Amino acid sequence: MDARASATATVQPTPTDTDDEPHHTGHRERLRSRFLDRGADALADYELLEMALFAAIPRCDVKPLAKTLIQAFGDLWGVVNAPPERLRGFKVGKASMNSDNAVATVRVIGAAALRAMQQRVIDRPVLASWQALLDYCAAAMAHEPTEQFRLLFLDRKNILIADEVQQRGTVDHTPVYPREVVKRGLELSASSVILVHNHPTLPFRSRSITPHHLETQDLLGLS
Repeated sequence: MDARASATATVQPTPTDTDDEPHHTGHRERLRSRFLDRGADALADYELLEMALFAAIPRCDVKPLAKTLIQAFGDLWGVVNAPPERLRGFKVGKASMNSDNAVATVRVIGAAALRAMQQRVIDRPVLASWQALLDYCAAAMAHEPTEQFRLLFLDRKNILIADEVQQRGTVDHTPVYPREVVKRGLELSASSVILVHNHPTLPFRSRSITPHHLETQDLLGLS
């Protein structure tokens, strides 16, 4: 074999950018396209979480991390409402939640969803949107690690005028101070109040909230 033939035989193809791309690059594009073309119903919960993590963790496969988070917290809502300190402890392969960017990306989903649900019930008649109100309370409180005592103040037309957390307790108890409830109700000129508390000791999918609707005069002991 002459020198020219030898040189030709040893020539290697020039690497391209495509050769260096990680395998998950195409997966991300396909997932985005499926979401845009067919909507959220076409994606599993872990895939929606994956898409949220794309920007926060740009250079590695986040699918295993998304699946692990959902398994750990019970469902997608549990993940996006998980305490930041718990989220930071997760790492699968090169994908890690140990950054402010990753934690904020996940948490802002829960905050935005809860804000949107709150806007569906605030300044609206409670009786006309009772199920929406229950859904909002469940979303806001079901994943709380401790008992929470929430107050929903209504005006004379049963319109929700304020939503406040009065007390936070332990996993199975929260104190209630009627005097503080009455004081706040008078400050808001509320005609009635819905008292709500959660049950964090139950399994995630069995957790519930308990509402009690009282007239202000009942709290004051008036007939």
